[in-house]
Amino acid sequence: MRAYYDFSRMKGERNPYASRLKQPITIRLDKATVSYFKVLATDLGMPYQNLINLYLRDCALHHKRPNLKWASS
Repeated sequence: MRAYYDFSRMKGERNPYASRLKQPITIRLDKATVSYFKVLATDLGMPYQNLINLYLRDCALHHKRPNLKWASS
């Protein structure tokens, strides 16, 4: 392994697949839900948006479905 590497002539290139990795969306969440994920993300040392994404990805990978029971009128 070299003691010194010269990166001055190296050409920097952007990742051509970066735009395909994540899709920006607008989503409306209640304040309590956002607060919950913010506190949890702070405890874990990560951004809350990433934590929400990880949770939703886990739900999608495991085909979790919400158990909704509507009150009958």
